Amino acid sequence: MNAFGIAILEQQVCFIKDGATKHEALECIIDAVGKNPVVEDCAAFRRAVHEREEIMSTGIGGGIAIPHVRLPQITSPTLGVGICAGGVEFDTLDNNPVNILVLFATPETSEKEYLSLLAKVMMSLRSGDLFDALVACHTPAEVCALLNG
Repeated sequence: MNAFGIAILEQQVCFIKDGATKHEALECIIDAVGKNPVVEDCAAFRRAVHEREEIMSTGIGGGIAIPHVRLPQITSPTLGVGICAGGVEFDTLDNNPVNILVLFATPETSEKEYLSLLAKVMMSLRSGDLFDALVACHTPAEVCALLNG
C-alpha cells in the first residue's frame, strides 16, 4: 500500500544539497516532477509553483513543506519528494528548517482527489517513524521502497 495514496516514481525523488536555498530546493523538485509526461507545460508548472509560494509559504512546520499547484496543463495527479537531511530554510510556520518536501501537481479540476492526497501525505509524515526513515534515505529507490510499500 502506498503511504501517500499514489505511487512515487524514482525519477520524481530528489536529494537537495545541504545549504540549499528555498528557491534551489523548489527548482530541484520542480525539475524532477516536470519530467513526468503528465506535466504538459513545464514552464507553466514552474511559474505556478513559485507564484503559489510567493503568496504564502507551504512550509507547514515539523520539517515538512507541501508545495502544490492545480493546473490545466497537468493531466493526472502526481507527487514528487525532495529530501534534505540538513534542512532548508523555508519560511515555515514554526520557523524550523524543512527536511521533506512533497510537491503536488494535480489537474485543475481534481480538488477532491487533491484534498484526499493531501490528507494522506500529512497523516503519513506526522508519523515520526516514516519522517525519520525518509530523512535517512540515500537513494530514490530507498524512498520509493518506503513510500510504495
